[in-house]
Order: sequence, then structure tokens, then C-alpha cells
Amino acid sequence: MTALLALILGLAPLLGAAPAASDGDLQALIDAAAPGATIELPAGVYRGDITIDKTLTLRGTGGTVIEGTGTGTVVTVLAPDVTLEGLVIRRSGDSLDREHAGISVKAPRVKVVDNRLEDVLFGIFLYQSPDSVIRGNTVVSKDLFIARRGDAIRMWESHRTVVEGNVVDGARDVVLWFCDDAVIRGNLIANGRYGLHFMYSDRATIEDNALIDNSVGSFLMYSKDLVLRRNLISGNNGPAGYGVGLKDMDGSRLEDNLLVGNRAGVFLDNSPQSVGIEQTFEGNLFAYNQIGVLFLPSVKGNVFWGNSFVDNTVQVAVQGGGRFGGNTWTRDGIGNYWSDYAGYDADGDGFGDVPYRLDDLYDHLLDRNPELMLFADTPASRALDLAARAFPVIKPRPKVRDDRPLITPPPVPEPPFDLEVRPGGSLLAASILMLGVATTTVFAAQRRRSLP
Repeated sequence: MTALLALILGLAPLLGAAPAASDGDLQALIDAAAPGATIELPAGVYRGDITIDKTLTLRGTGGTVIEGTGTGTVVTVLAPDVTLEGLVIRRSGDSLDREHAGISVKAPRVKVVDNRLEDVLFGIFLYQSPDSVIRGNTVVSKDLFIARRGDAIRMWESHRTVVEGNVVDGARDVVLWFCDDAVIRGNLIANGRYGLHFMYSDRATIEDNALIDNSVGSFLMYSKDLVLRRNLISGNNGPAGYGVGLKDMDGSRLEDNLLVGNRAGVFLDNSPQSVGIEQTFEGNLFAYNQIGVLFLPSVKGNVFWGNSFVDNTVQVAVQGGGRFGGNTWTRDGIGNYWSDYAGYDADGDGFGDVPYRLDDLYDHLLDRNPELMLFADTPASRALDLAARAFPVIKPRPKVRDDRPLITPPPVPEPPFDLEVRPGGSLLAASILMLGVATTTVFAAQRRRSLP
């Protein structure tokens, strides 16, 4: 038996099997490396809870696993210009107050590229790490109640960082605190609490992402001049269920986004917050949400044009009492497409000859009594609206007046990437189906309006 075991161990290198590094080997290898070195790790399982305190590249060559002890952070980076690439990093501790993570970075210009993190509390944590890159990683959280999980990507005072092409499944949030000029591009974030969460982070660009089946797609707070464009934001139906929530924001621009099947496509709370600042919404598709756009009553200074509102249960709602106004639904002679517009285009210029007015009595009651959503699109709600039209004295002041409604909807924005071939694509089946239905509805409306 001893001879057979020796023979197997002797043949292992010839068969391509790489033995696991013993405890301490990887840390010793890092400690012995010269600054600027590249360490390529063969396949195997290496003991984690390591610290990198010099500039170097740590690269996996396929099947390279760094496994933590389950009591702390697996990889800690304290030096600038470090690259972590092609690694499987797993088994961090589970202490939220100690912020146990797969990768914790406290240095600038670090690159975290093409890694897989699993069974980690926090995934990738950047602390005062400007000009860093987080690209092509997959992050899978620990199997804990969602409030007990850490954030898949957490950034603190890490300006000009690029977060691109990552897949996040089942973590708590992707959150940025005090991180200006960030680029968040081409990520898939699913089954979390807040897909994206911004706090005090100005001038970010958020584009070509898919935020799917989270409690909230993105909640953006206390920040200025954010641009959101070409994102797919769908199936976010938690207790809040906002596709995009904007609170105390200034100068946001939402362009060519697909907001489909959320509880509310966009929620606006004191945004914009500054006098004389406006926020713009152009070319977005709001389709099959319970509410297309949800306002708090005091919100004003938002401009909507060139958007499509398709078969939302309520196109626009105001949450609570108070006098609502000060938002604009037409710019430069261009309004929005409304699937429930009952007007006409006698002169054939592509715009309705009578304004679109959202002044249904049922919607007015629903704003103050959200529990009435149960009766949406029922004979009871239609009877109320019929009564308001028959007796104008009870007809409410319109929430929306679009003087130049579009007769045909604008082209549907393209999805941000080929969702069906992305990792985790099976999570997106319902959203893809809903997007397909919305696209078909818009195209049918375009064709119907173009017939002689």
C-alpha cells in the first residue's frame, strides 16, 4: 500500500495534478518576491488570509484557489499598483463589524480582474483606493439572510474607479460612498437588496448594466451630475421596488434606459434638491411597471421628453397629499408617447392635436390610498373615471399635461448586452420575456399608427 501511494504521488505531476500549497507557503512566496514581480500560481488550493504589502501581480493559471480560514479577510492589499487576476477566492469570515471580505484594498491603482469570489461576506472592498479597476469578476455571497450579507463591491473614497463587466448574484449591494467620477459599466447585478447604491458620489457614469430581480434596482442619494444610460432595470419588486430611486439628487440625466416590470420605474424624492437645477429624462422606456414614475408631492424641476410610457398600471403617481406641479412633459416641441392616449393627429405631423392629460379620479384617489391598487383596471375604477367625466365638478386637477404627445413611440433602446449568453443568464428569463412583450407592443403601436 505504501509503495502504491508513493507511485501515485510520483505520477501526479505527470498527470497534471498540482499539489496544494501548505500553510504559509503563499505568504512566504509573496514576502520573498521583489517589488514589481509577477507571481503565477499553478492550479491548487493555497491558504488564504494573506497580505500583499508591495507592488506585484498575483495571477492564477487556471484552477488556482486561495481559500481563507473562515475567520478574516482572504486577501488584503496594502500596496499601490497591485494586480489580482484569474483567481478563485473563497471562504472569508462572517463578521460585518470587522468587514471580512474576499479582497480588501487600501491602496491606489489596484486592478482586480477576472476573479471569482465565493462564500465571502464582502466581496471586493476598496478603501481610499482611487484610480482602481474592478473588471470581469464574479461575486457570490455567503448563504445568509440578505441583511446579514456584505456588499459584493463596496467603495469608500475611491475616486475615478472603473467597475466593468462584473457579475454579482445574491449579495447585499454594490455601494459607493464619496467616490467621484466613477464609471459603472456593463455589469449584471441580480437577486440583491440594492443593485446599485450611491452616497455622496458625484459625476458618475452608469451605463449598459442589467439590474435584475433586486429589491431596488438602484438607489442614488445625495449626489450630483450622475448619468444613467442604456441600462436594463427590471423585476425590482421588493417592499420599495424602485427601478431607480433618486433622493436629494441634483442634475441627474436618465437616457435610453429600459425600466420594465418594476413596482415603480423611477421614484423621485426631493430631486432635484437645489433651486434652479433640473433633471432630464429622455428616450427611456417605462413599461409594465405598477407605476411608471412615482413622485413625492413637493418634487419639481424634472423634464421628460421622448420617453415611452407603455401599459404601466399607473403611468404617473404622486405619493401623498399636497399640491403637485413644476415638472415639464414637453421640451423643444417634443412630448412623450403614452399608450393610453386617446387623442388624434389630424394634420399628420406625428404629434397629438390635443394634450395628454392624466387626471383620472381613480388615480387621484390611489395617490392618497395606495391600498386601492388592488382595484386597478377593474369595473370599479373605470366607473369612477366615467363619473368624473360625466360630472366635471369632481374631476381632479391633472397631474400630467403633455402638450405635444407622440403618436408613435420612439425606437426601443437596445438591451445593454446579449443577456442570453452572459453568466447567470437563466436569472434573466422573465425580464427578457417582459422586454420582448414591451418591444412587440411598441412596434405594433408604430405599425398601427402608420397605416392609412
